[in-house]
Amino acid sequence: MRRRRILVVDDEPQMCELVQAMLEHDGHTVVTAPSATRALEVLDRDNFDLMITDYLMPGMKGDQLGAHVKHRYQIKVVMLSACPPTRPPREIDYIVLKPFSPFNLRLAIDAVSVRELQPQ
Repeated sequence: MRRRRILVVDDEPQMCELVQAMLEHDGHTVVTAPSATRALEVLDRDNFDLMITDYLMPGMKGDQLGAHVKHRYQIKVVMLSACPPTRPPREIDYIVLKPFSPFNLRLAIDAVSVRELQPQ
């Protein structure tokens, strides 16, 4: 598995820490952001291969953030949610249902990575 630079966005600090620990265990470089606003600031300063975002956050939901990020930064977006939207947004490459295991997170990263390699 290719090591990636991943931005994790969640308004719950414990969830950011949990996802960060899982991903760093697999050798990825991880940066966390507590909000969509902060995530956009981080993305303006640094490059990432992938963003993992929570769906329900104050201010801007994960699908809205995903739409903005896909348009502006053109990176893959994985969304975590205990209650995902009834119709998955086009801008989201993969949805992982909470609660999730490290296996589910790896599966999502692998799935969006394979799509990067396929011709458009």
